[in-house]
Amino acid sequence: MATVREVTFDLLRDLGMTTVFGNPGSTELPFLKEFPEDFRYVLGLQEATVLGMADGYAQRTGQAALVNLHTGPGLGNAMGAMVTAWHNRTPLVVTAGQQDRRHIALEPLLTGDLVDLAKPYVKRSHEPYRAEDVPREIHRAYHTAMQNPRGPVFVSIPMNDWDANAGPFAAREISHRSAPDPEALGGVAELLAEAQRPAVVAGPGVARAGAFYDAVTLAEKTRAEVWSAPNSPLAGFPEDHPLFRGHLVLAQKGLAEQLSPYDVVLVLGAQVFQYYPYVPGPVVEEGTRLVQITEDPEEAGRAATGTSLVGDVGVAIRQLIGLLPKTDRQTPPAPEPPSLPEASSPPSVEYVMYVLSEILPDEAIVADESASSKAKLHRYIRASRPGGYLTSAAGGLGYCLPAAVGLKLAQPERPVVCVIGDGSVSYSVQALWTAARYGANVLVVVINNKGYSILKGFRDAIGIDDTVPGLDVHGIDFVGIARGFGVDGETVEEAEALPDALKRALAAGQPYLLDVIVDPAVPKLLS
Repeated sequence: MATVREVTFDLLRDLGMTTVFGNPGSTELPFLKEFPEDFRYVLGLQEATVLGMADGYAQRTGQAALVNLHTGPGLGNAMGAMVTAWHNRTPLVVTAGQQDRRHIALEPLLTGDLVDLAKPYVKRSHEPYRAEDVPREIHRAYHTAMQNPRGPVFVSIPMNDWDANAGPFAAREISHRSAPDPEALGGVAELLAEAQRPAVVAGPGVARAGAFYDAVTLAEKTRAEVWSAPNSPLAGFPEDHPLFRGHLVLAQKGLAEQLSPYDVVLVLGAQVFQYYPYVPGPVVEEGTRLVQITEDPEEAGRAATGTSLVGDVGVAIRQLIGLLPKTDRQTPPAPEPPSLPEASSPPSVEYVMYVLSEILPDEAIVADESASSKAKLHRYIRASRPGGYLTSAAGGLGYCLPAAVGLKLAQPERPVVCVIGDGSVSYSVQALWTAARYGANVLVVVINNKGYSILKGFRDAIGIDDTVPGLDVHGIDFVGIARGFGVDGETVEEAEALPDALKRALAAGQPYLLDVIVDPAVPKLLS
């Protein structure tokens, strides 16, 4: 009879989960012994980095990734990244080793209440009742993670379960797509056909459904102007398209003003709406009708206004295209391009983003944790292809550097650039070691304003004076740290040196870090 380990590895092969992201501990060694040659183990030096890499990998492959953490402390280290995976709707199967069942009642060292620790930021959290149930629970975890709305699932596995006997277990195929109500979709089509000036808000659900170009067809057929949902972790529409208007702000009053010219707003694959500072106002102005299509029933239930349809966003878009008649509405004129910033010393954030936009290849993937610089990044760097942009929907720091490594491991043929603040890069800087160790040639561009500029902007927005401590961060040698992890780099202090430095970094053939010293001027929070 086969062991639980052998049956589980056979199951993982059937599911296509032959890459394992982990940081091993004593309770994980029984799983990792006799590790199959056709599997790949990607080592991260801290569990938040491990889970972040798996998140980026899953986002790019579109399939659940497997994570192996070290009992309670390791799961605790990873929980910040788990929050991001939850909000990013990332399909992950997260496992951790529990203590040996034979003395777990005595609560030996490394025993933990892992099931409750993972909650509430997983779709399901469970420890198998019997050792022979482990493969079944892994199988269930995979399909639960992949079912819309996608997300992480946690399985706690006692360390002696792996050597127990288990019968064969075959993977089952399960469809994870569900169509929205066709009658309700017909009503949406009628509403769009009768609209005088419609708009589409494209959210991450469009990208997750593989409907990036379908959204273009829908917008062009309706002559609708398109906005990106606020803080969308994925681009759902090509931002260089003439119908694209920009990113909605993270504040109620300003967002309603942005949508006020439209009589019908169709929100695709996004919540209604995400906000950050409290700026009271209507969700939409009077006279604007709103319809939301989402794969998440809870997202529909908490929408503050409008009508919501639940179902696969890609299916809904394609059905709407077929239902809509030709329109006689005129195509709205394209917006003016942003002004070209001037070079200065030190360079402005606008100038850095402009130069990046000029040099990055069209197929590049941008992992964005630029925080206070995000609005300026969006102004110049336009995601024009599917999968071209990734950020954290949760708002926490420490995600994008390891996620960028995962992105590159998943799709090595595309350039991957992590644009990250100097405050953010320190959270998961050890991801650089994994990038060097596994040949993930990520370019890391540190926007270095020597502090937590996003917090200074929030401080100014809510009327607090500059007496708040802990917002300045000086004296960190990011290039030296990178070299310590095996990644080369350089510091850029003058605007004139930036283009050549970026070209060198992109051509380096290895991971590379640019520490770009920028003007520390504090931007307005919602600029």
